[in-house]
Order: sequence, then structure tokens, then C-alpha cells
Amino acid sequence: MMTGKQNISVGFLVMGLFMAYGFLLIYLRDFAPGKEEWVNSYSIGKHFESRLAHVHGNLFAFLNILIGFLLLQFRNALSHVKAISWLALTGLLMPIGILLEVYFGLPPIFVLVGAIAMTASVLWLGFSFYQMKSGD
Repeated sequence: MMTGKQNISVGFLVMGLFMAYGFLLIYLRDFAPGKEEWVNSYSIGKHFESRLAHVHGNLFAFLNILIGFLLLQFRNALSHVKAISWLALTGLLMPIGILLEVYFGLPPIFVLVGAIAMTASVLWLGFSFYQMKSGD
């Protein structure tokens, strides 16, 4: 499989899922029984965590699309392309981990692993571009 291609593919799929999750959040805010309680908990608890997952899910999906595109375009000029690709994909555990916390009460280990992986992939890609010889 071409490195970077999977980031683009998974990025678009995850973005679509988190966009659809946004419809659930709209339902909970505007139409669900007990919507007033949901609205009143805007900045605390499950409401806040759910919004964090929605926003970070779309952000991290977009980052995977961008990273995948850049890895495809510059794969011959950059080093450690496969590692950067896998770290970016692993970063998706962060928003998924938030949902696992909200809906299943799991500990935040997935959030931490995902956040560290995505940060590492972005920094590593940045350093790789910095070290790339001009003209590549």
C-alpha cells in the first residue's frame, strides 16, 4: 500500500463519521427529550467532552488528509515516511478515546496515546521538511 494513501482514505472516512456525529449533537441540543439539561451542561461533563471529540475528530481527520497528501507528494525526498504516516493514523485514537470515555467510561489512555502520536507525527514531518534539501 502506498504510504500516505491510507492517511487520506482513513482521514476522509473518519471526517465523515465525525461530521455525522455532529448531527447527533444537534439532535441532543435541539430535539431530544431533556434538551434543556443538555444545553445547560454546555461547558461541563458529557456535553463538553462530546464537543471536544467532534472538533478534534474532524481536525485530526483533516490532518491525516493533509499529512497523507504531503507524504505522497514528497515521499522520495523525505525520510521516515512510513513512521510519520502510522503516527498520524494512531493520532485518531485521541478523539475516539474521548468518545470511549463518554459512552463507555474507559480511562483516557487512548486520548493520551493519540494526542502524543499526532503531535509526534506533525513535529517529525516538520523537521523532515526542514531537513529536506532544496530542489527536492
